[in-house]
Amino acid sequence: FVLINIILYFILHFGFKNQLSVIPLFAAITVGSYRLLADSVSSLLHGSFALDYVAILAIATGIYTNNYLVAAIIVLMMSGGNALEDYAKDKAKHSLTSLQNRIPNQVQVLNHARAPRSTAIEQVVVGSVILIRKGEVVPLDGMLMSEQGELDESSLTGEANPVTKAQDDKILSGTVNLGEAITVKTTSSNQNSTYSHIVALVTQAETAKTPFVQLADQLSGVFTIITILIAYGAYTLSGDFERVLAVLVIATPCPLILATPIAMIGGMSAAADERIIFKKLAALEKLAKIKHLVLDKTGTITLGQPQLQKIEVLDRKLTEKEILAIVGGLEKNSLHPFAKAVLHHLEQEQITPKHLTEISEHLGQGISGELDGIIYRFTGKTLYRNQQAIAHFQFADELKADSHAILHKIHHQGIALTVLSGDSIERVRASLQQLPENISFLAGLSPIQKQEKITELQRRHGHVVMVGDGINDAPALAKADVGMVFSHQEHTAASQAADVVMLSGNFQGVWSAITIAKRTMMIAKQSMYVGLGLSMFGMLIASAGLLPPIAGAFGQELIDLAVIFNALRARQRA
Repeated sequence: FVLINIILYFILHFGFKNQLSVIPLFAAITVGSYRLLADSVSSLLHGSFALDYVAILAIATGIYTNNYLVAAIIVLMMSGGNALEDYAKDKAKHSLTSLQNRIPNQVQVLNHARAPRSTAIEQVVVGSVILIRKGEVVPLDGMLMSEQGELDESSLTGEANPVTKAQDDKILSGTVNLGEAITVKTTSSNQNSTYSHIVALVTQAETAKTPFVQLADQLSGVFTIITILIAYGAYTLSGDFERVLAVLVIATPCPLILATPIAMIGGMSAAADERIIFKKLAALEKLAKIKHLVLDKTGTITLGQPQLQKIEVLDRKLTEKEILAIVGGLEKNSLHPFAKAVLHHLEQEQITPKHLTEISEHLGQGISGELDGIIYRFTGKTLYRNQQAIAHFQFADELKADSHAILHKIHHQGIALTVLSGDSIERVRASLQQLPENISFLAGLSPIQKQEKITELQRRHGHVVMVGDGINDAPALAKADVGMVFSHQEHTAASQAADVVMLSGNFQGVWSAITIAKRTMMIAKQSMYVGLGLSMFGMLIASAGLLPPIAGAFGQELIDLAVIFNALRARQRA
């Protein structure tokens, strides 16, 4: 509307020499200033300061000096800038809004006759049986009722390969059904589902203000005062309102209010592409200042799944395979982590477990059972036959494939590294043999001791970032300047205490989060300070009478364009 009326002004003024040509300019100024005035009033009511005041002053000065065309162009630039800012923010938030749009609003719920009925997702109660067709997104957490299902979990875990699920396996919302239609019994409501929780974390982060954004708000007030002082000085020295208008025009609007939020949201969106969720935008800013990285061991830099490394057979009457078959017969009834390692090893070696009877498991004493009248007991380290040790087992928690390379990268960035673990010192030392030589570690720590160590490191090093994955890490994660957690179950205490949730279990997520944070803050500062400097330079030129008001308006728009497009770089992957 504003642009059309300005074009109409030129047609009437230069084409027909019409004295009424100023009317379209009044229409453009009146209608186009509506949002500007509304935003200014809103900021006053909320007790905040807005740079829109400079724009209003510039428009008023343009009308006072009969520079209606200049006033209309200011309105055009402001409305165009607002539209461009909205576009930039929408583009920066693309990954975040795509998160929200993946889950369907309607769910196919099966009734007692197994007939599907379309139901709003908010109305689906826990325990309902839902139908998920091929290619559809799983809307709610649940348990697979079909015999088998094939799902794409990449949106949650980053794992590109399809995952096969068996009956009664847990199914997470946000995953995609790749196979034939499956039925799932829901175990959560829409409000409490895994995927809804992720979206809630993102929404919470979008609305939060970071210290850097607050700094930009404070600088806005200072910049406005400087603008008014320069404009006043220009009028005092020259008595020319044209110079005043030129100064006000090139100061409208300011890159301070554009660059920072666009860059920050863009960085958070780039992180979401890597399946990294920043619960607070402030965490992104703090992560960029990292001085010391503290890590849990098990499940963080290691797989968190013990692997059978060695068997020492003490009774030469038995072979290693026979020993494994006996232990497999005991451990197939156990939920202990070592049991999974043994059974996995048996599967790889194609060894069939023995069938033992009278199975019993006692905390701290292992698991026992009877075979051919003989009592066998396995403690996790030793297999006993009638209280006599016949074999020793050695387990180790292997490093994640990318832990070694990523920690070396982080170390070369000048970031100190410390491992805090609850494991024994022998196990921790064995796990860290392939990591940077100067990485320090403490073993045998309780959750409270980990928290206390974080406090000590903060006093010595400043910004401390903690990476963990379990409930025992929650106190330390909460205490750290930034807590980062590997989590496939977003309702754990560790996820609640952390500031950053990495949905993939890959250690690469730590490096990605750090580099995205550093790059985002660099771009935000670059855009803000360079844009601010260009505006200040333009005001000084205008105050000297070297820049006409119309040229100043176009000059400021070029500055804004440069700032916005530079800030949008934070959305792109480095």
